Amino acid sequence: MLDKPTSQERVATSANGFVYVIVGVLAMGVSAALLLSRPSPGLAGIFGLGMLIGAWCLAGLYMLQPNQAALLMLFGSYRGTDRSDGLRWANPFYVKKKISVRARNFNSEKLKVNDLRGNPIEIASAIVWKIEDTAQATFDVDNYEAYVLTQAESAVRHLALSYAYDNLDEPGAGNQREITLRSGTDEVALALRAELQARFAQAGIVVVDAKLTHLAYAPEIAGTMLRRQQAEAIIAARTKIVQGAVGMVELALNGLAERGLLELDDERKAAMVSNLLVVLCSDHDATPVVNTGTLYN
Repeated sequence: MLDKPTSQERVATSANGFVYVIVGVLAMGVSAALLLSRPSPGLAGIFGLGMLIGAWCLAGLYMLQPNQAALLMLFGSYRGTDRSDGLRWANPFYVKKKISVRARNFNSEKLKVNDLRGNPIEIASAIVWKIEDTAQATFDVDNYEAYVLTQAESAVRHLALSYAYDNLDEPGAGNQREITLRSGTDEVALALRAELQARFAQAGIVVVDAKLTHLAYAPEIAGTMLRRQQAEAIIAARTKIVQGAVGMVELALNGLAERGLLELDDERKAAMVSNLLVVLCSDHDATPVVNTGTLYN
């Protein structure tokens, strides 16, 4: 179980940097102009004070781009996070650690794992994530990027173990459809996102999107599973053909009976049904045989 986060982001106090640029330049320029115009020991002290004020104003400047934050720390103590973009100013003694809060994309490598039924499969995912709490990402984990890579791999492996690759058994009447990795795309994506979010919460990271990008049987069983899928397709096609052929035979017998064209006993009906089914269900074109006698001779 993951530890409860101990850090929490809070807003840092900062000011508009352009104001401090103007104040610093003016302080240094005015003190230098006074000393040059009338050199004296008293003005030398004013010059030194102006230089200190200018250096204080300019030393606290830093710049942030959109979707970029700065963690402000004073002698190892966290003072807050500044998310205001542009030229900013804070205490020059603060250490400003910049961190990106933009969305990032991570494509996992193909992992070879076993599914719920123990079949070896290959699986990979694409994950979009971003930092939500800069304090947690910096102080609660050692390296949040490495943390994301490791936890993402662990989550994908756990997801593969929780679902079967495909439903090998035909669902019975009234049975609920089983969610599998191949058929339950939306459900599996939601489960993956929830799994990742639970793991990333320790680092203050939010999952924007997560989907499987690769799913296949492992090479050692891929050929066998392909033959199984081909057999299922053939059986399904044959079932459809037989159902259609039975309907056509029934239609033909009813049509002959309604029009009174032929009076067939049970034996002749059985022979006609057999012939029609052979013609309709055969993979090859039928070869007609002309019967010059009767069914009984």
